[in-house]
Amino acid sequence: MTTLNIHPKKHLPESIHHLYQVHQNILDSALIDRSLYHLVLLRASQINGCAFCVKMHIAEALADGEIQSRLDRLVVWRHCNDYTDQEKAAFAWVEALTTLHPLTDYEPFRITLLKYFSEPQISALTLLIGMINLWNRIAISQH
Repeated sequence: MTTLNIHPKKHLPESIHHLYQVHQNILDSALIDRSLYHLVLLRASQINGCAFCVKMHIAEALADGEIQSRLDRLVVWRHCNDYTDQEKAAFAWVEALTTLHPLTDYEPFRITLLKYFSEPQISALTLLIGMINLWNRIAISQH
């Protein structure tokens, strides 16, 4: 049995380059703490079931100083005290924008986010969530 992989990077390298640029711009903006940055990427990847991305984001988070116990318990973030209220607000936003339930009222999420983040930070967080969901789908299509 052969595996057929169609690689967008091979056929549309300029488009993939621009996606990397958006992702890098979010990181370079310094609007999101690096620890939260990694946790957001990991949480969305967990939800999306992208094993490749989960492994990659764990390695990147550890290399950037995150501790293993927080990474291990991210999947149950609501049920432990390892995370700040700011991080929990971000994780709730990740889940809302990744699962996209049709009856979700997003206004309470935005109200909570505004308690912990500025509008530019919420914008960066929202773009980061959108980008990781896109990257997860690209990676899943390859594996």
